[in-house]
Amino acid sequence: MRARVGVVIVLGVVLGAWELFVDLGGADPLILPPPHAVASSLFDDRGLLWSNFLTTALEILLGIGVAATFGLGMAVTLHFFDRTLRPSVYPLLIASQAVPIVLLAPVLVLWLGFGLIDKLVVIAIVSFFAFVVTTLAGLSSVDPDLVKLMRTFDATRGQIFRFVELPAALPGLLTGAKIAVVFAPIAAVLAEQAGSSSGLGFVLQEALGQYLVARMWAAVFILAAFAIGLFALLTVAERRIAPWASRPRGDRP
Repeated sequence: MRARVGVVIVLGVVLGAWELFVDLGGADPLILPPPHAVASSLFDDRGLLWSNFLTTALEILLGIGVAATFGLGMAVTLHFFDRTLRPSVYPLLIASQAVPIVLLAPVLVLWLGFGLIDKLVVIAIVSFFAFVVTTLAGLSSVDPDLVKLMRTFDATRGQIFRFVELPAALPGLLTGAKIAVVFAPIAAVLAEQAGSSSGLGFVLQEALGQYLVARMWAAVFILAAFAIGLFALLTVAERRIAPWASRPRGDRP
């Protein structure tokens, strides 16, 4: 309860300072609109913003799903072939994240066309590495003594993975999802701006061309709120699915 009150207080202070800053001439309203103008746009343009938000939200959710699937698969593969495959493949995965997505998005649009697939690929590329790194770290954090204990009971490699390594990797997978929900909206917007006729990225681009800065900030606010909502849902899911990972440190032996 205290945390929620704190969030409300901080948000109120930030919005109040923002409003006062613009009103006192600290910024041109054509560049930085005051919060009340953004709120007006959220209400006046609610139909436009909602319909395009649904498009972007679907792209983000599906893109994260694709990234999670391939990221988990890659992490498991690198874990199983730690000595042979990981030294050669892992550096390439790192290098792939250094490619500016703002340059890659238009290329993918030209290659895959103006549809849903190119958006999913862009979002998956941005989110993929987070799943690989965090899941691989979880798989590598298994207590060796626990693995030895499983082997004394004649457990197969698959059984060790299923009952020991996979549960250990689950918190890492959820952590990767938390990271992905922060960066996926950025990727979705860039993909939509590279080539799309709908979505909040398209709304941002159109509003910029028409100097409708309040609408632009309204779209940004919706994206931020969506990311916060997804992050909160994942936090709740982590407590339910992997309660051992979210216990307070004082409760751990």
